[in-house]
Amino acid sequence: MNDSSLGSPVATRSILSIDDAALPLYCGVDVGGTSIKIGLVDRAGHTIAYDKIATEEQRGPTDAIARISTAVECLIRKSGATWTQVVAIGLGTPGSMDIPRGMVLAPPNLPHWVNFPIRDALSRACDRPVVFSNDANAAAYGEFWIGAGQQHNSLIMLTLGTGVGGGIIVDGTAVEGTNSFGAEVGHILIDTRADARCCVWGGGRGQLEAYASASAVTARTTEALSAHPQSSLHRRLQSGDALSPLMICEEAELGDSFALEIILETARYLGLGIVTLVHTLDPGLVILGGAMNFGGESTTIGKRFLEQVKQEFESRAFDVVIRGTTIGFASLGGDAGYIGAAGLAQKAHPKQHQD
Repeated sequence: MNDSSLGSPVATRSILSIDDAALPLYCGVDVGGTSIKIGLVDRAGHTIAYDKIATEEQRGPTDAIARISTAVECLIRKSGATWTQVVAIGLGTPGSMDIPRGMVLAPPNLPHWVNFPIRDALSRACDRPVVFSNDANAAAYGEFWIGAGQQHNSLIMLTLGTGVGGGIIVDGTAVEGTNSFGAEVGHILIDTRADARCCVWGGGRGQLEAYASASAVTARTTEALSAHPQSSLHRRLQSGDALSPLMICEEAELGDSFALEIILETARYLGLGIVTLVHTLDPGLVILGGAMNFGGESTTIGKRFLEQVKQEFESRAFDVVIRGTTIGFASLGGDAGYIGAAGLAQKAHPKQHQD
């Protein structure tokens, strides 16, 4: 599902000239189910060059690694940089994964990439060390490094898309977990009823993802729509448009009360999950990223969405936590993943460039 179907504006990317870069350079690779984002980044987090290639998942990971390597070489050449200026590569992929062994295990949106040693394969292809991480943790590190979290020591990030991903940074370190399942915040329980909803990946019942992901928003809307015959969503569907969070957001902006209620209900579910996460970690900052932000801070609906998240959080959290916690939107958009992956590579290999 692309950004346009979820309702997130495409961020404007700033490209820095190699002549102005703070050397050395790092490459960040953000693997998704439909596309792979690749960026050449300097040690201060500035993007020097960027490309996006199709994942073509069905062709398998070996083919993808070859195409990533080719794309990296092209970025270096077009930017005017050299391979000697590139110290390391950061790689973020969806779970499940074994980070110590550098393997993707059985990622739901990459069904042909089972038990593949992706870290070492990319390292061999590019002849550089590769730092491997969960894609949402990489995005969280990007926000921590140069985005919405750069004034904080710790943060929790929820990425709202087809599912609900998450990243957690504690005192500058990404939480990966013993089983490489750390920070999977979409799978915390918010509903213990026997008939609770099931999440899009793995069927986990009662989990946050089952209520607050784009898939869940669409499903909940479909189930309730017949009880709201006056909703303008009926007209959109009759005209042939496909139901999506973007459509729901557009109709809410135009005054559809049912569409707005779906968005605010989603915010309440998120607020409920955030209470549990903040009471566990107390990071001081929670940011909402991913494509489904209902327009973010640039729209009335996005602002109401965020305010409802905060209201639900504040109605349930302890006062001392409320006073010391900021909740807001992420700032790097879809670039957070590759920037954060490059940042993790820089953290692991902080070599200073020498001509």
